[in-house]
Amino acid sequence: MNPDTLAKQLIRKPLFNKNFSYNFWSGPVDIRLIKYLKQNFYDFVVIDKWTGEKILNQFLSLAQFYDIPAKKIINIVEFYEKTTFCCPMIHAEVTEEKVFSMVEMPSKKFLAVKRFMDWAIAVIFLPLSLPVIFIAAMLTRLTSRGPSIFKQERVGINGKIFTLYKIRTMIYNPNEYQEHTVPGDKRITKLGKFFRKTKIDELPQLWNVLKGEMSIIGPRPERSDIVEQYALKNNFYRIRHIIKPGITGWAQVNNPTATPEETIEKLEYDMFYINNLSLRLELQILLRTIGVVSSLESL
Repeated sequence: MNPDTLAKQLIRKPLFNKNFSYNFWSGPVDIRLIKYLKQNFYDFVVIDKWTGEKILNQFLSLAQFYDIPAKKIINIVEFYEKTTFCCPMIHAEVTEEKVFSMVEMPSKKFLAVKRFMDWAIAVIFLPLSLPVIFIAAMLTRLTSRGPSIFKQERVGINGKIFTLYKIRTMIYNPNEYQEHTVPGDKRITKLGKFFRKTKIDELPQLWNVLKGEMSIIGPRPERSDIVEQYALKNNFYRIRHIIKPGITGWAQVNNPTATPEETIEKLEYDMFYINNLSLRLELQILLRTIGVVSSLESL
């Protein structure tokens, strides 16, 4: 990619534009830039990732000599993550073998704690959800033709295929293949719109969580044909499967109305989630999901 590609990608992000103003320095990285920074105040000095190591070290030495705070100087990739909460897809063309060496694998201890939390939540909430699931299934059956429960094979952890369960929210199609939904999709029933807004349609997936096929939080699972399609476009797409897929996730709470064309953008959020796995982030996602559902906004 060209040196300025990542910067252009960054400034298109709504979250970045909402919180930051910016200016580009097109001159050489030397004493002239130091003088400019002494005359103009900036919260951050973002260094292009492609700046040569020799030039970068010279600039950092000059910055230290002229008392430019080191904490203000930051790598553009680190700054991208800091301001948008997603990982930039700057290595889209690296080989699949190298991809996994570039990702911080989650610890076994954390995954064990995460699995226990998933099991505990499923054990508590699945029985409580059964009346809601039953009523939703009956209403679905009474108001539209076809089965109440939608079943479809999805790709899980390590590429393993499992059957995902949902309350059906769309007009019944005996053909298993379904195109991605789009805003204003006419295939979604009136009742289905309500179920989607309140996430009632996802409740049967607590069974998938209890079985160990899914997690409460993680990247959303996709069909195998979609996985193959996007894995060919970006080798990082398969990284989503090093952890269990989730009912909700970082991509869902940050880009809830993403279209199929924005799949790679959602991947940036999934990569951030995987690289920053923590109980704090899990709780943040859970609270934001509850907030969206309680306000009846569309996820």
